[in-house]
Amino acid sequence: MKKQQGFTLIELMIVVAIIGILAAIAIPAYQDYTIRAQVSEGLNLSGGAKAAVTEYYQDKGALPADNTTAGLADGTTIVGKYVSEVTFDGTQLNVSYGQAAAHTALASGTLTLTPTTAGGAGSVQWTCAGDGIENKHLPAACRTAAT
Repeated sequence: MKKQQGFTLIELMIVVAIIGILAAIAIPAYQDYTIRAQVSEGLNLSGGAKAAVTEYYQDKGALPADNTTAGLADGTTIVGKYVSEVTFDGTQLNVSYGQAAAHTALASGTLTLTPTTAGGAGSVQWTCAGDGIENKHLPAACRTAAT
């Protein structure tokens, strides 16, 4: 009697089906991870601007009117691989996405960081929100509660 070697067609089809199911789950999760990593670049780039605005407020007792007043470079020069500009308009810090390398989900998205001064004591608290960016792609501190 001849000994059977190799896999049967059914066994191979089962393996292919399992790989397909795993890929169907993994690819969307990886896309979300990629977009969240790109959004985090904006938070990193805004760190210097947040520090400059906070320092200006501590020195002058008022928020600066714009990037120049805060001692920052022009907003269009504060860029990254995914971030197209970081600007302060007197009331909020806007991190705009839209570089060619950015994911299409961020094409017209903006991360908005709003300073809140606590009773003139020199401290500044920052809150953030996303405009044109899905809630699930925002950093944990910026996400709104699920409705």
